[in-house]
Amino acid sequence: MEAAIELRNVSKTFGRTAAVKDLDLSIPRGGLYGFIGPTGAGKTTTIRLIMSILFPDSGTVSVLGHSSALEAKNRIGYLPEERGVYRKMRVGAFLHYIASLKGCEGPDLKRRIRESLERVDLGRTIRMRCEELSKGMLQKVQCIAAIIHRPDLLILDEPFSGLDPVSSRSLRELVLDELRRGATILFSTHVMPQAEEICQHIVMIHQGKKVLDEKLLALRSQYDPRAIEFDPVDANADLTPLAALPGIEGVDANGSGCRIKLAEGTDPAEAMHRIIDTVKPSRLEMSRPRLEDIFIRLVSKEGDSAEDKMKLEANLGSMSAGEAGA
Repeated sequence: MEAAIELRNVSKTFGRTAAVKDLDLSIPRGGLYGFIGPTGAGKTTTIRLIMSILFPDSGTVSVLGHSSALEAKNRIGYLPEERGVYRKMRVGAFLHYIASLKGCEGPDLKRRIRESLERVDLGRTIRMRCEELSKGMLQKVQCIAAIIHRPDLLILDEPFSGLDPVSSRSLRELVLDELRRGATILFSTHVMPQAEEICQHIVMIHQGKKVLDEKLLALRSQYDPRAIEFDPVDANADLTPLAALPGIEGVDANGSGCRIKLAEGTDPAEAMHRIIDTVKPSRLEMSRPRLEDIFIRLVSKEGDSAEDKMKLEANLGSMSAGEAGA
């Protein structure tokens, strides 16, 4: 099957800065790909190359079977990192106008606009001017604008940035609806836990270079941390006996519970039975590898200096903390 997006040996420089370096990327039709990396990694530049906003210095780009996204513009939905609306227009009229630019007309368009707004709790805003909406409300309107014409390809650059958890969830459901409809989705973010929540496949980029291109399920298997997350029923329970159990390599306290590291070759199911028999749990589950941890490990192999690695880890940690508090 022909890929929705195909990049071959693509490079782009700005002066002496190489923003994208020899990038190969193939996204199949119907896929939901997370395009992740820290701020400045080259994600937005790559998206602009895909969208023919910028053009590569070398390499080839194919979008929906065309050598330029401009040849398939009515089949693409794009939410850029830098947002923009016609602030004096009313919300309903704005969405109708954007849909018409994409060749989307018909008797059911008004109904779809109304239902989409209601889906994200903005039904009451249809007659309001865009300038009357809050930043978060505008962001949801712009997301609807990107999908209102039912595109074959949907490209979202930091779609949940700055949104509260409730708004993020409603937009996430809109995105997943598009996936179920059959759209191909490229979801770019520097907040890696967001990608973990919805993406099927992960592409990591660092300093303009691709460092990972893998299905999320395969990643979790490949980078199994061999650890168990444990919270006791009794918050005052003595957890020291857990460290003496067979197959337990270490016990690290974290908040109300601990993270139990398993020795190589230990059967997790057997270890869990021993843990339950020793201290009653309120939570007991295998720890999933975090994309942030995987990214740090991969970048460490790339030969970054210790100072660069510390800066990167601090950057990723602060982004996750900021998102959790949003």
